[in-house]
Amino acid sequence: MNSYKLVIAYDGTNYHGWQWQENAISIDNVLRDTFLRVFKQEKMHLVGASRTDAGVHAQGQAVRLGTLLTIDPQKLMYVFNNSLPDDIVITECTRVDQESRFHPQHNIKTKVYKYRFFLKRPEPMVQRYGYFVEYPIDTQKLVQALTIFVGTHDFRAFSKELQEKNTLRTIESITVMPSDKFGGYTITVTGKSFLRHMIRRIVGAAFEIARRPNRSCQELKQLLFVPQNIQNLPTAPAKGLCLESITYQQL
Repeated sequence: MNSYKLVIAYDGTNYHGWQWQENAISIDNVLRDTFLRVFKQEKMHLVGASRTDAGVHAQGQAVRLGTLLTIDPQKLMYVFNNSLPDDIVITECTRVDQESRFHPQHNIKTKVYKYRFFLKRPEPMVQRYGYFVEYPIDTQKLVQALTIFVGTHDFRAFSKELQEKNTLRTIESITVMPSDKFGGYTITVTGKSFLRHMIRRIVGAAFEIARRPNRSCQELKQLLFVPQNIQNLPTAPAKGLCLESITYQQL
């Protein structure tokens, strides 16, 4: 097969996540169905770097597409994009030879996720891309809570994983910055890999601590020190999360 590396951006609002599903519409479903129909192929291979959840967005999802079709990458991207719905777009397309051994889930150097939220009601054009926090929060305490997660920890209490899976992960950095354009804030999380619901759960937990004067950041430290599958802290809504970019180590 000929192989192509794609970088894809999408609005995840109307989709059941990235992963192909038999009884629901996902980003993977739409890409496969569109490619086979438009390029009149009987089969193709598609694998993405991150299985973003239902409602989560992406600016830099990395994908490997395998096909018997031989076509110029720019032409492939042009024809493909003209047939995709408006909420999915291919932003980059390059040919990948077999010697490169590129696989979107291997040799990842960093992933960057951004979680956007608003402390006042957002304008309609951006409300689907961020979480409107309707209660007062202490932003300084929010930063303190999120800082606790930086480093290597067992994130079992902040994931949706089976008991037997290794839940040790490293977060390289977390920052919180105001967004002048829309009057909101952006939480940027950088690391090599993340567990299911991990970012949304640590953000939701930090919001809960920051909104209640009687709750301490020490609670989060305890959950990292003695990880468990059950905890009563909330999960932040999917609409605020976006897979921003993925960088790879050179082979």
